[in-house]
Amino acid sequence: MEQVSDFVSLNGPDNVGKTTHLVRLAERWDGLQPLGAVHEHDPEPWARVATGNYARWWFETSTTVELTEMLLVGHAKRAAAREDGRTGLLDRGLPMLLAAAAATCVVKDGLTVGEAFKAVTDIAGSRAEASETSILLLPSLDAERSYAITSAREGRPWTGIYPAYQKTLHAVLLHQADHGAYTAVVDCEGRSLDDVHANVLDHLGLSRLTDESSR
Repeated sequence: MEQVSDFVSLNGPDNVGKTTHLVRLAERWDGLQPLGAVHEHDPEPWARVATGNYARWWFETSTTVELTEMLLVGHAKRAAAREDGRTGLLDRGLPMLLAAAAATCVVKDGLTVGEAFKAVTDIAGSRAEASETSILLLPSLDAERSYAITSAREGRPWTGIYPAYQKTLHAVLLHQADHGAYTAVVDCEGRSLDDVHANVLDHLGLSRLTDESSR
């Protein structure tokens, strides 16, 4: 397999199928190196904030600077773990991390999506430029329907501030999609897992290799 790029990220809200597609990709091609999530590469600060009320820290006591910096530092350490000649496979890439920070800023500080994005990208500076092939998986291209689909898949009600955060995150992701933040956007509504995965392969240029291997 020719190297797709240095990094490939799958992005999207909770319960859209990121993990399933990441596992499928990693199992099929040795050239893809699963690198997981940012907290796995910078465990100490994340373990520290998780020892107390994690949700309170995330949505109340942390500052936008603190949260954004923790996400970016973890992302940089994750990127450094990529082996030469392999493509790093990311669970939520840089655009998605900025989206999470911006959505949190909206619900915590009462900013608009545009204001929150400016705050987060100002903190990130040149680090906001993603050097990855980023694919955004959306349950629906309508923010309210997108939230309804993923919340129903949770199996139990989201409580506290989390529903507001998730609704905001869906809106932020659509805002990003409209502004070309992702390499490709996949609309998953009404489609089977296999159909969506085939679409992911198309965007990564891997469909041809799949077809050749089946001959």
